[in-house]
Amino acid sequence: MNAPIEDYALISDLETAAMVGRNGSIDWLCLPRFDSPACLAALLGGQDNGFWRVAPVAAPGICTRRAYRPDTLVLDTWWETPTGTVRVTDFMPPRAQLPCVVRVVEALSGCVTVRSELCLRFHHGRVLPWARSADDCTVAVAGPDAVWLGTEGPVELLEREPSTVAEVTLAAGRRVALTLVWAPSHRSQPPAPLGVPAQSLVDETADYWRSWVCRCRYQGPWRDAVVRSLITLKALTYAPTGGIVAAPTTSLPGCIGGERNWDHRFCWLRDSTLTLSCLLRSGYSEEATAWLDWLVRAIAGDLADLQTVYGVGGQRLLPETVADWLPGYEGSRPVRFGNSAVDQFQLDVYGEVLDTLYLSLRAGIAMPAHVWDLVQAMMGFLQRHWREPDRGLWQVRGERRQFVHSKVMAWVAADRALRMAELLGRNGPSAEWRAMRQEVHRQVCRDGWDAGQQSFVQSYGSTALDASALLIPRLGFLPARDPRVRGTVRAMRRLDDGGFLHRYAPNGRGTHGVDGLRGREGTFVACSLWYADALAATGHPERARQSFERVLGVRNDVGLLAEQWDPVAGRQLGNAPQAFSHIALIETAFALSAAPSPIPGGHPASSRRRPGPSSGGRSGAGRPS
Repeated sequence: MNAPIEDYALISDLETAAMVGRNGSIDWLCLPRFDSPACLAALLGGQDNGFWRVAPVAAPGICTRRAYRPDTLVLDTWWETPTGTVRVTDFMPPRAQLPCVVRVVEALSGCVTVRSELCLRFHHGRVLPWARSADDCTVAVAGPDAVWLGTEGPVELLEREPSTVAEVTLAAGRRVALTLVWAPSHRSQPPAPLGVPAQSLVDETADYWRSWVCRCRYQGPWRDAVVRSLITLKALTYAPTGGIVAAPTTSLPGCIGGERNWDHRFCWLRDSTLTLSCLLRSGYSEEATAWLDWLVRAIAGDLADLQTVYGVGGQRLLPETVADWLPGYEGSRPVRFGNSAVDQFQLDVYGEVLDTLYLSLRAGIAMPAHVWDLVQAMMGFLQRHWREPDRGLWQVRGERRQFVHSKVMAWVAADRALRMAELLGRNGPSAEWRAMRQEVHRQVCRDGWDAGQQSFVQSYGSTALDASALLIPRLGFLPARDPRVRGTVRAMRRLDDGGFLHRYAPNGRGTHGVDGLRGREGTFVACSLWYADALAATGHPERARQSFERVLGVRNDVGLLAEQWDPVAGRQLGNAPQAFSHIALIETAFALSAAPSPIPGGHPASSRRRPGPSSGGRSGAGRPS
């Protein structure tokens, strides 16, 4: 039986990540980077698919408690046993050369016997490696991959097929360490990280994170939650390129036992503006610049083929395959690697990219000389294609539709292009862009509005609601005081489920909804946070605060959020931890705290005050706010 998703904590070296359960087992680890094949994949199957558990022999269940060391990604886990107390410290040092996982075991009282069992399975839990002893280490090899396991202290590694096992009895004050290092399989000598004292690695890793957190500018009432979300966002960053993965996992289900299982180990353009915004507001201009650099490199090329999602290196080919050898998390199949969303036509990404470029320009981030050429090329494409149906923000696998959010983002694209032209002193085809912006605005207000419900809807001609409409004031399409915005916020209560919002109306049992899939998914964490922000913008600060703190209440014991929350079962769903959820948390905390924006010349902390028309009936560009 798989552990609950909320049982897992994250450790990362800024190039890959591991998921550590409350039972002391690492059940997910891809090496050497986020999108590499997993060598520990019990998360999507069972122990036969790879795990590494370190825990007291006398405590076969979950730990007594655990916590990250303050302002770090160093995880401490405590077990209180009949014979004493032991602490296991798990972390991944920020990558110097090769990825490694370090697990330090220390007896705090009494005398405790601890067992380590490492069961490696390469190629996503499928391939049993050849293991042997070498230079006081154990090395497991399969194809291009080798994993070395070394020890520090009085502990002996024993090969017991199909695992490497060690047991050690520690008296109070004694410690041992185990270090796992990945290296290319052609290397014959133990890699360098195995020779570094574990305590030095602990100290260096903790110092790295604390130094990084010191740059955080948020000083509001939810600082701990914001800092943990920022650390999580940093942990999901692929340092060599600046790309940020949506999550470090794949195929954790939005519907237990169902088919809503996706690979999120890639970078989504839909996250662009919010990612940049929260990094800039929080004081992380270097990370924001790195994200922008990744974005500009990734989209370079034929803008008629702009994708919704790219790899951490900016790669376009992410073929979706099914792992039929994995039974899936709690039987949720298929297990997918890769993501076919790369082939979808999605209009909203053009607005996201242009909004990101505009925000970067306003923040004073240096941009490549060819960016204006990108702006003109994207607008040329949009002028020809914005009227076409697409797959929408949620990348539905059903039929294409005229999604309202996609059209709003086409308006955003034209609006931001005009504003950039003014800031840069470029005329270009401004009259054409202004005409397009006005036409899109009129069309959305006419065809995307349902007078009966007094709300914007999901797509033209539909009566279905969609939480993406909550972004309309944040994007500047209409001001928060507009009665259509207020009506839309009121209507969103119909998507409420236990105080949380679905992204759109749940499917009925056994039927296919707009997304072309069966089954009822959980509520969407980011949407619940958008709702809190919209409530605050429309004059309901107390309800906004309650909604926000309700989301804070469903974080796991170490402050992490998955993509979704099931209010009936009281559990997290979907890939975890989810960058989109943590980005939304940071943005909403800033909005509710009304903290001043640290973006030079930028918008106030409440992102709902984005540039937009002064009234719903006018869509003129005006001057940059």
